[in-house]
Amino acid sequence: MSKLTLYGNRDSGHSYKVRLALVLGDLSHEYRHVDLATPRAARPDDFRAASRWDEVPTLVVDGVAMVQSNAILQWLAESEGVLAGRPGDKQTIREWLSWEANRIGLSLPNLRFARKFEAQPAEVLAWLEARCHRDLDVLDAQLAQQDYLLASGLTIADLSASAYLWWAAEAGIDIQGWPHVAAWLARIAAQPGWQHPDHLMAPDFAEPEDTDA
Repeated sequence: MSKLTLYGNRDSGHSYKVRLALVLGDLSHEYRHVDLATPRAARPDDFRAASRWDEVPTLVVDGVAMVQSNAILQWLAESEGVLAGRPGDKQTIREWLSWEANRIGLSLPNLRFARKFEAQPAEVLAWLEARCHRDLDVLDAQLAQQDYLLASGLTIADLSASAYLWWAAEAGIDIQGWPHVAAWLARIAAQPGWQHPDHLMAPDFAEPEDTDA
């Protein structure tokens, strides 16, 4: 079995989507929290050696480092069979991962950051909020047709697109305004092993020891 080490941060939805995939995929791994408040040059040497751009998440597989959350999710799906969907789903999953990176994975995290961590001018907030609303409209329309982003069921595309939505209230977004998105999140949260990012990404949280012989 491969040795997996994930570097992440408790406030990073991009880190969360990868750790949740590892957990739901029942892949044994070590999680190492990286304090992003620490200047890049002062971050742990092992993390800086692994992370190409000093960013989280970084997944190290048998000494080989991988970066960028959606690229890591694709590797988990294609190499480890984690939430990979059905044969023929690969292209649609790629499309949703690319959409997430440019849309909800940009608008909501930045809106949350502006409202929770670093205030921004009113016009910036208005632009981010409008963009986030449009992105949620897209998700809601898709999820009005089926339970998950792909008709085949839960895939890495769902983990990616939902990653920051668990903190929607911190961005000033009432997710109940998009009922199909709210119902989708409830279905994801009902998955065995699912945990909210505030718990799963906490610095002192560890998976239970495997007691099998």
